This record gives sequence, C-alpha cells and structure tokens, in this order.
Amino acid sequence: MKKIMKLSLVCAVLLTGMSTYAIDGNEALNLHVLKGNGKVIAFGINQLQKAVISIYDTNGNLIYTENASGKTGILRTFSLEEFPQGKYILEVADSFKKVKYDITVDANSSTLSSKGTTSLN
Repeated sequence: MKKIMKLSLVCAVLLTGMSTYAIDGNEALNLHVLKGNGKVIAFGINQLQKAVISIYDTNGNLIYTENASGKTGILRTFSLEEFPQGKYILEVADSFKKVKYDITVDANSSTLSSKGTTSLN
C-alpha cells in the first residue's frame, strides 16, 4: 500500500511539472495565441514585462507599433476590421531578440500563427 502511495505521489509531481512547463515555457517571447472572433486576434506573452509590438504589411511598411508592458506578462487583443485582406507580420521584440508571426486577414476572419521566426537584436 505504501509503494502505491509513493508511486502515485511521484507521478503527480512529474505530471504537474510537465504541465507547468508546457503552459509557461521558460524562455522570453513565448507567445500563446488565444481564440479570437471574426477579425480579432488575441495573444499572451508569458514571463516578459516589456516588449515592442509592431505590425507590418508584406512590403515591410510599419502599420502599428506600441511599447507594451505588464507585471507577469503581456496580453493583447487587436481588431483587424479595417485591415484589407492579405498577409501581415506581427513582430514582438525585447532587448535580446525579435520574433515574427504571420497574420492572415480574410473577408470574415483573421488568424495569427502560433509559430514564429526568431532573430537576435
């Protein structure tokens, strides 16, 4: 009986640790895409207090930029209702690196990729 209790406790600790790692990650700029409705995109960046968030069109023209901050992370929601259909780039940068994510705007919806490309500053 004691072996079963010990084994159950070890399994619970391991599963909790894996779950925490999967949710929080351990590196800056770990963007999590949240579900949006229509032409709204929402995302969260854990463990980052300051970042510059920018949106570019496919020609590299800056459309939007802001200096974002938060105590334990950054949560942002953007309405892309006024954006023409097409592809855009969301760039999130801190003092060490930049990560770019693809945004696709269709007639009735918009999507934000959850995988980004990283470059060092």
